Amino acid sequence: MSESRAFCPRCGDPVPERSAADADDETAADPLRPGAEVELCDSCYFESFDFVDAPDRIDVRVCAQCGAVYRGNRWVDVGAQDYTDIAIEEVSEALAVHVDVEDVAWQVEPEQIDENTIRMHCYFTGVVRGTPVEEQVMVPVKIARQTCLRCGRIAGDYYASIVQIRAEDRTPTAEETDRAKEIANTVVADMEATGDRNAFVTEMGEVDEGLNIKVSTNKIGKKISNKMVEEFGGTVNDAETLVTEDEDGNEVYRVTFAVRLPPYTPGDVIDLADDDGGPVIVRSARGNLKGVRATTGERYEAGYEEGNAPDARKLGDLEDAVETTVVTVEDENAVQVLDPETYQATTVSRPDYFDPEAETVPVLKSRAGLHILPDPDPETGDEADDPGHYDPYATRGEDDV
Repeated sequence: MSESRAFCPRCGDPVPERSAADADDETAADPLRPGAEVELCDSCYFESFDFVDAPDRIDVRVCAQCGAVYRGNRWVDVGAQDYTDIAIEEVSEALAVHVDVEDVAWQVEPEQIDENTIRMHCYFTGVVRGTPVEEQVMVPVKIARQTCLRCGRIAGDYYASIVQIRAEDRTPTAEETDRAKEIANTVVADMEATGDRNAFVTEMGEVDEGLNIKVSTNKIGKKISNKMVEEFGGTVNDAETLVTEDEDGNEVYRVTFAVRLPPYTPGDVIDLADDDGGPVIVRSARGNLKGVRATTGERYEAGYEEGNAPDARKLGDLEDAVETTVVTVEDENAVQVLDPETYQATTVSRPDYFDPEAETVPVLKSRAGLHILPDPDPETGDEADDPGHYDPYATRGEDDV
């Protein structure tokens, strides 16, 4: 490296001539040559050189309940296994290496002092102006255990919305209640997966009329309500109640979503008023009520004005059916079976789903008479294989008939 005519602006010593690739960005003006720039000599450069910029101490706010870390102006789920992992990550983000250093390598060794203090011993190596450099710094990390906003709200039973699951002229079934709980938990899990820390279920409580679900946001309440109506039919209405004002003076409302499920559920056997076609076995209550006739097996759909609640009385359901003996098949419209109460041979209508080879069939005896029902056991018979037969178990997730 030859000597140049440039001099260090600090000490006046000649600055060795460097190639363009080795020239440093830190230069100073040469007072003897206006407009020209020269760099510091190595001695002056390293006197003011700081390899690593590290804070004197790092304070970390950690939620004692869920382990979230407060960063910037919000709580963040970091998924750390313990506080040492959090300390390493915080120190890594706080340390800064001089831009002139090349081939930087570093490692960190945590030292647990007590429950809330971790000393982070950091070791750095690199190359500056062709000279190997190294440095060691120690950064203490203080862990402050607090309660994040989400956990605080959960502990305080906070909720912004109530979903009330009810049914018209009946109590929601166990299937409907369980499904509502499942939907609520799924909606919250999906929103949490996207990073929404404000999503949680505050409380689920069964009451005499059905189920109440308290959730943290109106968005969750609306999703649960719409999903229930989508799967089981019915209607949903919402009502707002002013509860308080926030710190900016904005009004805060609590919304109640009232889900009203249809009066009939798939599998119910109903007798329609002013209708001589015979009882109907309900298949779907989404939109207009749909089903099949217990007398013929023909498909039935309520009119637009009747919707999912036509004027009818419930006779029973598929689970009320009693197995009885087939005496004889009279013709394509009639069959003789034993009355399950009197044990007398009785002629009843022959629906399309009746299997003429069957020795026994399920029947329902009601005020409307004796009727053959589809087999309520999905493992018995092969009704579902024939598109002309009624499948009582295809009640959810299928297209309406």
